[in-house]
Amino acid sequence: MKKFYKILKELLLLIAALFFLSPIYIIIVNSFKDRQELYENVLALPKEFSFQYYIEAMEKMNFLNALANSLYITILSVLIIVVLSSMTAWMLARTDNKLSKIIFMIFIATMLIPFQTLMMPLMQFMSTITNTLHIPMINTREGLIFMHIGFSSSISVFLYHGFVKSIPITLEEAATIDGASKFGVFWRIIFPILKPITVTVMILNVINIWNDYLLPSLTLTDKGLRTIPLSTFYFFGEFTIQWNLAMAGLMLTIIPVVIFYVLAQKHIIKGIGEGAVK
Repeated sequence: MKKFYKILKELLLLIAALFFLSPIYIIIVNSFKDRQELYENVLALPKEFSFQYYIEAMEKMNFLNALANSLYITILSVLIIVVLSSMTAWMLARTDNKLSKIIFMIFIATMLIPFQTLMMPLMQFMSTITNTLHIPMINTREGLIFMHIGFSSSISVFLYHGFVKSIPITLEEAATIDGASKFGVFWRIIFPILKPITVTVMILNVINIWNDYLLPSLTLTDKGLRTIPLSTFYFFGEFTIQWNLAMAGLMLTIIPVVIFYVLAQKHIIKGIGEGAVK
């Protein structure tokens, strides 16, 4: 009987896996078909595995330019988020007063606010900064990076804060007695210990920022500034949708982040595990 339940459980897991992987299969097989072949049978394998639609999609998406924009925005955003969030969380965790608790609760509260409710006020606020202070926040990659930092800091501070509280304060006291400054204590003692949670924060933010479509679509109107997810919009017109090229474009969007996740998955599992234990 136990063997029967084990087989049944594995069968259900296999069906669930196939169900979740089916969209990936549909994207892959249809990225090699022309439009007529795609409409005839969406689930069938392509008659020929030709990369001509990938090449055409890359040209229409201006893929290399979009890739450079995505890399610039993602790398710079994540690096600044890691530095600012880790330092903020450390100071909040080590400062025992009402003000630090209120600031931390504000960070937590912002995690509960849906982005859709902030879209219009955010754009109006950024337009006001651009017009009054002449700081280009709209239609610039740096403005988008600034907004990504703001939206990703709350969850990052929350993760760092929990990890910092598990680090014995005696380490910092010993370093201070040896003559280390506040800056030195953080970068020489605390930040290396934060490595597991730093890897987790980096991976979560890379996946979130790389795949983001909504915020770049509101901020970047210049075609030369489009990110990779934003470039796939080229294939979805008002009257026609180039599904086969769109599928190839979506694969080009997915491939970099999948490669990154496969290479870094052991670190995120290790980081979450160590964070949970601490």
